[in-house]
Amino acid sequence: MRIVELGHQEYLPTWQAMKVFTDARSLDTEDELWIVEHPSIFTQGMAGKPEHELSIDFIPIVKTDRGGQITYHGPGQLIIYCLIDLKRLGIGVKKIVSMIENSIIDLLSLYNIKAHLKKDAPGVYVDHAKVAALGLKVKQGRTYHGLSLNIDMDLTPFDQINPCGYQGLKVTQMKDLADNKVNFSKLSKQLSQLLIQHITNVK
Repeated sequence: MRIVELGHQEYLPTWQAMKVFTDARSLDTEDELWIVEHPSIFTQGMAGKPEHELSIDFIPIVKTDRGGQITYHGPGQLIIYCLIDLKRLGIGVKKIVSMIENSIIDLLSLYNIKAHLKKDAPGVYVDHAKVAALGLKVKQGRTYHGLSLNIDMDLTPFDQINPCGYQGLKVTQMKDLADNKVNFSKLSKQLSQLLIQHITNVK
């Protein structure tokens, strides 16, 4: 699996590039993980409801083709887009979601952070506060979009929405949970490797 480090990138061109990559894939195209940070932006899922947009002011909002409701992306948040051929792996959407969630839980455990899942609420939580979100799009058996993990960021924009469509949902970040100082680059490498382990060991 190929890891592509994109650095800081605007959301819209990155989303467009994911779609182009997915449409152009062949049966032999290697799966990729794209590591990126975005400037401040809200993204709304396909089933997104306007009532979850509470008091959005100057931060742009984009309606996307991923699953899920509204969330926030900003500097200090690790995003990994998962461009995976599910058909080739012989797995379904629930399985890849589980793999992504368990990879994040494994990463947090390396920092002595005990995380958990919530029934019918995708993502990863610590003491019922959301630390990681995920949303995927599947097209012809191939995924794009992916996960976002809050590392060291300004969390106040989450107050302008019902995060992921849940009223009053608290959000948290690794900086406030880990005993030691967190390093973005190190975390991105660790999580990428955990994702690769979970996905390549599927069989």
